[in-house]
Amino acid sequence: MSKKWILRWSFFIVGILILALGISLTIKGEQLGIGPWDVFHYGLFIRIGLTIGSWSIIIGFLLLFITSVFNKTWPKIGAFINMLFLGIFIDFFNWLLPTIESFAGAVLAFIVGVLCIGLGIGLYVSADFGAGPRDSVMLVIVEKTGWSIQWVRNGIEVLVFILGWILGGPVGLGTIIIAFGLGPILGFSIPRCKRVIQYYLDKIESNDLLIEQNRRLGHKYLS
Repeated sequence: MSKKWILRWSFFIVGILILALGISLTIKGEQLGIGPWDVFHYGLFIRIGLTIGSWSIIIGFLLLFITSVFNKTWPKIGAFINMLFLGIFIDFFNWLLPTIESFAGAVLAFIVGVLCIGLGIGLYVSADFGAGPRDSVMLVIVEKTGWSIQWVRNGIEVLVFILGWILGGPVGLGTIIIAFGLGPILGFSIPRCKRVIQYYLDKIESNDLLIEQNRRLGHKYLS
């Protein structure tokens, strides 16, 4: 495996790990409410059972199936890994992190969690291994309807928020903050993460080119 692939996979996996940590932190600070999709997964967990991470995987699989039908193509491998690892990591961090009782602790967990979500998405998106299941559905709707990404994203967030609220998921001010405030955070994190990974990709390419030039020069002298 080339150094570039190792770098991209490292950004991707670390991004998913940080994203899952952020989601779990907001779940632990649920007194403020959690993100719309997580409200939905949490509501399914309350009503049916399984785990929040399991529902993240199941819903992700259904969304990938829907986008595959509409696009008539298989999603990129990154979408499958995103779906699987995110659910596993969410359950791991939900098990690892302690329950937060105080309101101040919940506020702190929520703030750190949202920042982790923004950073995690920036890192995994910068690896360019394909959008996650939920973003894939958004992109399909935008492509088929011509509606703006902002309105489609907000519409989806509101829909799953309502479904999660009906199911009994924790809703609060934090839910609204994540639904409408995550965009500016991503607008900051994604371009910067892309610049960082591109810097290291260019550095790897330059080093490989230098090594190849030295190898050819050495071979020339030996000849």
